[in-house]
Amino acid sequence: MNLLTPSLNKLLDLWIDEDIGRGDLTRLSVDNQIVSAYWVAKEEGVFCGGTLVEQLFHKFDSAIQVNLKVQDGCKFKVNEHILSLKGSAAALLAAERTSLNLAMHLSGISTATALLVEQLKGTNVRLADTRKTTPGLRVLEKYAVRCGGGINHRMGLDDAAMLKENHLAWTNGIETTIQTVRKSCPWTSKIIVEAETTEQALQAVEGGADGVLLDEMSPELILTLVPRLRHLAKVKNPNRSSNQIIIEVSGINPKELKTYANTGIDLISTSAPITRSAWIDLSMRFEEHHNQK
Repeated sequence: MNLLTPSLNKLLDLWIDEDIGRGDLTRLSVDNQIVSAYWVAKEEGVFCGGTLVEQLFHKFDSAIQVNLKVQDGCKFKVNEHILSLKGSAAALLAAERTSLNLAMHLSGISTATALLVEQLKGTNVRLADTRKTTPGLRVLEKYAVRCGGGINHRMGLDDAAMLKENHLAWTNGIETTIQTVRKSCPWTSKIIVEAETTEQALQAVEGGADGVLLDEMSPELILTLVPRLRHLAKVKNPNRSSNQIIIEVSGINPKELKTYANTGIDLISTSAPITRSAWIDLSMRFEEHHNQK
């Protein structure tokens, strides 16, 4: 995922302005001496945000040296050094809070994602995120999910057409609606139907949906439903593989991931890593020597 876009550059400027405002009032407490510092982990986790942190520090002072010791997507342990810094004391102090906030939030998402992905190891089922993201931070939070080993669901309403519960409540039927949406979508776009009942799931496949999201169904029901959906998809279109229909589940207890993963599905989507994760505690420490060259 590209993190060097103009839009993300503007976000960094916005976050800096939020914290600095009309100027750092503590700046005069230190001179322009060149000092060294490092980030240390106060708990274990999966790191995320290094590229952005480096950009952020350089916005304060392009001469700051940032040496990432832990790359995005890599695990770290308690007391491990995440990165080292060298530059103006005033610039490092001014950038400290915003950079740490960003990395701690994103690393929390990556860490929570990795814990869930670990439960799915060996099942061939992938963990996907949702659109339940912090406004303005979607790209970064979804990047953090990828760093934790998950995959991204649609980035927005223009990525794919997902017919959810409220859409279906105000339509003339699943099959008719799929046909209507298909006519207006680019041929590259996918159509996914969220099904809360067996009947809705079967209608979605019958109507030619590319994917079916089984919402809040028991693993016992899904275990019997998946073969029916794949068989119907094959009958409907003999020229394509029955596995070409993507079957996804959502609205489940994260503690039951392994149970659901053994039902023959392709994806499990959850908002939990983004909406329920705690920040990972990182801290910046200055080395005790001054007037470095």
